[in-house]
Amino acid sequence: MENKMKIEIWSDIMCPFCYIGKRNFEKALSQFPGKEFIEVEWKSFQLDPAMPEVPKYQEDMYMFVADHKGLSYEQSKTMHQDLIQYAQSVGLEYNLDRALVTNSMKGHRIIQFAKTKGLGEKAEEILFYAYFTQGKNLNDQATLIGLGKEIGLTESEVNTAFTDPVYAEQVEHDSREAQRLGATGVPFFVLNRKYAIAGAQQPNDILQTLERSFSEWQKDNPQTRLETIQGKSCSTEGECN
Repeated sequence: MENKMKIEIWSDIMCPFCYIGKRNFEKALSQFPGKEFIEVEWKSFQLDPAMPEVPKYQEDMYMFVADHKGLSYEQSKTMHQDLIQYAQSVGLEYNLDRALVTNSMKGHRIIQFAKTKGLGEKAEEILFYAYFTQGKNLNDQATLIGLGKEIGLTESEVNTAFTDPVYAEQVEHDSREAQRLGATGVPFFVLNRKYAIAGAQQPNDILQTLERSFSEWQKDNPQTRLETIQGKSCSTEGECN
Protein backbone atom coordinates (compact mmCIF):
# COMPACT_ATOMS: atom_id res chain seq x y z
CA MET A 1 0.00 0.00 0.00
CA GLU A 2 1.24 3.51 -0.81
CA ASN A 3 1.94 5.90 2.04
CA LYS A 4 1.68 3.25 4.73
CA MET A 5 4.42 1.93 6.99
CA LYS A 6 4.67 -1.82 6.85
CA ILE A 7 4.78 -4.09 9.88
CA GLU A 8 5.52 -7.77 9.25
CA ILE A 9 4.62 -10.34 11.90
CA TRP A 10 5.99 -13.88 11.81
CA SER A 11 4.12 -16.45 13.87
CA ASP A 12 3.19 -20.10 14.22
CA ILE A 13 -0.49 -20.78 14.89
CA MET A 14 0.51 -23.38 17.50
CA CYS A 15 2.76 -20.99 19.41
CA PRO A 16 0.98 -19.82 22.60
CA PHE A 17 3.04 -16.64 22.84
CA CYS A 18 2.15 -15.72 19.25
CA TYR A 19 -1.56 -15.44 20.12
CA ILE A 20 -0.70 -13.45 23.25
CA GLY A 21 1.67 -11.31 21.18
CA LYS A 22 -1.12 -10.67 18.68
CA ARG A 23 -3.37 -9.33 21.44
CA ASN A 24 -0.61 -7.14 22.86
CA PHE A 25 0.17 -5.78 19.40
CA GLU A 26 -3.51 -5.05 18.75
CA LYS A 27 -3.75 -3.13 22.03
CA ALA A 28 -0.66 -1.10 21.17
CA LEU A 29 -1.94 -0.36 17.68
CA SER A 30 -5.34 0.73 19.02
CA GLN A 31 -3.55 3.39 21.10
CA PHE A 32 -1.44 4.62 18.19
CA PRO A 33 -2.81 7.81 16.60
CA GLY A 34 -1.35 7.07 13.17
CA LYS A 35 -2.80 3.58 12.81
CA GLU A 36 -4.48 4.45 9.50
CA PHE A 37 -0.97 4.74 8.05
CA ILE A 38 0.03 1.21 9.13
CA GLU A 39 -0.10 -1.89 6.91
CA VAL A 40 0.23 -5.23 8.73
CA GLU A 41 1.31 -8.42 6.98
CA TRP A 42 1.20 -11.78 8.75
CA LYS A 43 3.88 -14.28 7.79
CA SER A 44 4.45 -17.96 8.47
CA PHE A 45 7.12 -19.49 10.68
CA GLN A 46 6.97 -23.19 11.49
CA LEU A 47 8.65 -23.85 14.81
CA ASP A 48 8.92 -27.57 14.07
CA PRO A 49 8.51 -28.40 10.36
CA ALA A 50 9.41 -32.04 11.10
CA MET A 51 6.54 -32.48 13.56
CA PRO A 52 4.45 -35.55 12.63
CA GLU A 53 0.81 -34.92 11.78
CA VAL A 54 -0.09 -37.33 14.60
CA PRO A 55 2.75 -37.07 17.13
CA LYS A 56 3.23 -39.15 20.26
CA TYR A 57 1.02 -37.83 23.08
CA GLN A 58 -1.00 -35.77 20.59
CA GLU A 59 -3.99 -35.58 22.93
CA ASP A 60 -1.98 -34.62 26.03
CA MET A 61 -0.04 -31.40 25.55
CA TYR A 62 1.36 -31.60 29.07
CA MET A 63 2.84 -35.03 28.39
CA PHE A 64 3.95 -34.04 24.89
CA VAL A 65 5.96 -31.08 26.20
CA ALA A 66 7.28 -33.07 29.17
CA ASP A 67 8.57 -35.75 26.81
CA HIS A 68 9.93 -33.22 24.33
CA LYS A 69 11.75 -31.07 26.90
CA GLY A 70 12.76 -33.72 29.41
CA LEU A 71 10.46 -32.42 32.15
CA SER A 72 8.30 -34.25 34.62
CA TYR A 73 4.58 -34.29 33.94
CA GLU A 74 3.95 -32.05 36.97
CA GLN A 75 6.61 -29.57 35.85
CA SER A 76 5.00 -29.37 32.42
CA LYS A 77 1.53 -28.95 33.88
CA THR A 78 2.67 -26.16 36.23
CA MET A 79 4.39 -24.38 33.35
CA HIS A 80 1.22 -24.57 31.26
CA GLN A 81 -0.97 -23.34 34.11
CA ASP A 82 1.22 -20.24 34.30
CA LEU A 83 0.76 -19.84 30.55
CA ILE A 84 -3.03 -20.13 30.88
CA GLN A 85 -3.01 -17.34 33.48
CA TYR A 86 -0.80 -15.19 31.24
CA ALA A 87 -3.27 -15.68 28.38
CA GLN A 88 -6.16 -14.73 30.67
CA SER A 89 -4.40 -11.47 31.53
CA VAL A 90 -4.71 -10.36 27.88
CA GLY A 91 -8.27 -11.64 27.47
CA LEU A 92 -7.62 -15.07 25.96
CA GLU A 93 -8.99 -18.43 27.07
CA TYR A 94 -6.50 -21.26 26.67
CA ASN A 95 -7.94 -24.76 27.09
CA LEU A 96 -4.64 -26.58 26.82
CA ASP A 97 -6.06 -29.80 28.24
CA ARG A 98 -8.07 -30.06 25.00
CA ALA A 99 -5.35 -29.00 22.54
CA LEU A 100 -4.36 -31.51 19.86
CA VAL A 101 -0.69 -31.20 18.94
CA THR A 102 0.01 -31.56 15.22
CA ASN A 103 2.10 -30.24 12.33
CA SER A 104 1.02 -26.68 11.50
CA MET A 105 1.75 -26.74 7.75
CA LYS A 106 -1.88 -27.19 6.63
CA GLY A 107 -2.95 -24.23 8.72
CA HIS A 108 -0.14 -22.11 7.30
CA ARG A 109 -1.11 -23.06 3.77
CA ILE A 110 -4.63 -21.76 4.45
CA ILE A 111 -3.17 -18.52 5.84
CA GLN A 112 -1.07 -18.05 2.71
CA PHE A 113 -4.11 -18.53 0.49
CA ALA A 114 -6.21 -16.25 2.71
CA LYS A 115 -3.60 -13.52 2.31
CA THR A 116 -4.28 -13.46 -1.43
CA LYS A 117 -7.87 -12.49 -0.53
CA GLY A 118 -6.90 -9.88 2.06
CA LEU A 119 -7.92 -12.27 4.86
CA GLY A 120 -4.56 -13.00 6.46
CA GLU A 121 -5.28 -11.48 9.87
CA LYS A 122 -8.73 -13.10 10.03
CA ALA A 123 -7.19 -16.48 9.22
CA GLU A 124 -4.62 -16.09 11.99
CA GLU A 125 -7.29 -15.18 14.55
CA ILE A 126 -9.64 -18.02 13.65
CA LEU A 127 -6.90 -20.65 13.60
CA PHE A 128 -5.40 -19.44 16.90
CA TYR A 129 -8.82 -19.58 18.52
CA ALA A 130 -9.58 -23.01 17.06
CA TYR A 131 -6.36 -24.48 18.42
CA PHE A 132 -5.95 -22.84 21.83
CA THR A 133 -9.55 -22.29 22.87
CA GLN A 134 -11.69 -24.82 21.00
CA GLY A 135 -9.25 -27.72 20.92
CA LYS A 136 -9.82 -28.40 17.23
CA ASN A 137 -7.60 -30.73 15.21
CA LEU A 138 -5.76 -28.50 12.74
CA ASN A 139 -4.64 -31.51 10.76
CA ASP A 140 -8.16 -32.77 10.05
CA GLN A 141 -9.22 -31.77 6.54
CA ALA A 142 -12.96 -31.48 7.29
CA THR A 143 -12.22 -29.31 10.32
CA LEU A 144 -9.95 -27.07 8.29
CA ILE A 145 -12.53 -26.73 5.52
CA GLY A 146 -15.04 -25.56 8.13
CA LEU A 147 -12.53 -23.07 9.54
CA GLY A 148 -11.72 -21.93 6.03
CA LYS A 149 -15.37 -21.08 5.49
CA GLU A 150 -15.35 -19.04 8.72
CA ILE A 151 -12.38 -17.14 7.31
CA GLY A 152 -14.29 -16.45 4.10
CA LEU A 153 -12.89 -19.13 1.79
CA THR A 154 -14.78 -21.75 -0.18
CA GLU A 155 -14.17 -25.47 0.15
CA SER A 156 -12.56 -25.43 -3.27
CA GLU A 157 -10.18 -22.66 -2.22
CA VAL A 158 -9.17 -24.53 0.94
CA ASN A 159 -8.48 -27.64 -1.11
CA THR A 160 -6.38 -25.54 -3.48
CA ALA A 161 -4.39 -24.29 -0.49
CA PHE A 162 -3.74 -27.93 0.46
CA THR A 163 -2.71 -29.11 -3.00
CA ASP A 164 -1.03 -26.22 -4.83
CA PRO A 165 2.69 -26.32 -3.96
CA VAL A 166 2.99 -22.54 -4.20
CA TYR A 167 1.41 -22.13 -0.75
CA ALA A 168 3.81 -24.55 0.94
CA GLU A 169 6.67 -22.82 -0.84
CA GLN A 170 5.50 -19.48 0.53
CA VAL A 171 5.43 -20.89 4.07
CA GLU A 172 9.02 -22.07 3.67
CA HIS A 173 10.04 -18.76 2.06
CA ASP A 174 8.62 -16.81 5.00
CA SER A 175 10.54 -18.93 7.50
CA ARG A 176 13.83 -18.48 5.64
CA GLU A 177 13.21 -14.74 5.39
CA ALA A 178 12.66 -14.45 9.15
CA GLN A 179 15.86 -16.36 9.84
CA ARG A 180 17.81 -14.03 7.52
CA LEU A 181 16.46 -11.11 9.54
CA GLY A 182 17.73 -12.71 12.76
CA ALA A 183 14.63 -14.44 14.10
CA THR A 184 15.28 -17.47 16.28
CA GLY A 185 11.67 -17.85 17.37
CA VAL A 186 8.23 -16.28 17.21
CA PRO A 187 6.39 -14.01 17.50
CA PHE A 188 8.76 -11.77 15.58
CA PHE A 189 7.70 -8.26 14.55
CA VAL A 190 9.58 -6.21 11.97
CA LEU A 191 8.70 -2.52 11.64
CA ASN A 192 9.62 -0.74 8.40
CA ARG A 193 12.53 -3.20 8.02
CA LYS A 194 14.41 -1.12 10.59
CA TYR A 195 13.26 -2.33 14.00
CA ALA A 196 12.47 -5.80 15.31
CA ILE A 197 10.52 -6.93 18.36
CA ALA A 198 11.18 -10.50 19.46
CA GLY A 199 8.63 -12.26 21.64
CA ALA A 200 5.31 -11.25 23.19
CA GLN A 201 6.32 -7.84 24.51
CA GLN A 202 4.01 -5.67 26.60
CA PRO A 203 1.73 -3.22 24.71
CA ASN A 204 3.55 -0.15 26.04
CA ASP A 205 6.89 -1.48 24.82
CA ILE A 206 5.43 -2.26 21.41
CA LEU A 207 3.86 1.20 21.26
CA GLN A 208 7.16 2.92 22.02
CA THR A 209 8.92 1.04 19.21
CA LEU A 210 6.00 1.72 16.89
CA GLU A 211 6.14 5.46 17.62
CA ARG A 212 9.89 5.62 17.06
CA SER A 213 9.71 3.65 13.82
CA PHE A 214 6.77 5.66 12.52
CA SER A 215 8.44 8.97 13.33
CA GLU A 216 11.42 7.97 11.17
CA TRP A 217 9.15 6.65 8.42
CA GLN A 218 7.19 9.94 8.35
CA LYS A 219 10.34 11.92 7.64
CA ASP A 220 10.87 9.88 4.49
CA ASN A 221 7.16 9.76 3.61
CA PRO A 222 5.56 13.11 4.40
CA GLN A 223 1.78 13.17 4.12
CA THR A 224 0.14 15.83 1.97
CA ARG A 225 -2.56 17.60 3.94
CA LEU A 226 -4.57 20.39 2.32
CA GLU A 227 -6.50 23.16 4.01
CA THR A 228 -9.80 23.17 2.15
CA ILE A 229 -12.15 26.14 1.74
CA GLN A 230 -15.52 24.55 1.04
CA GLY A 231 -17.94 26.01 -1.48
CA LYS A 232 -20.98 24.67 -3.28
CA SER A 233 -20.21 21.43 -5.08
CA CYS A 234 -21.54 18.11 -6.37
CA SER A 235 -20.49 14.88 -4.69
CA THR A 236 -19.75 11.48 -6.18
CA GLU A 237 -23.07 10.33 -4.69
CA GLY A 238 -24.90 12.74 -7.00
CA GLU A 239 -25.77 15.33 -4.37
CA CYS A 240 -25.28 18.98 -5.30
CA ASN A 241 -25.51 21.70 -2.67
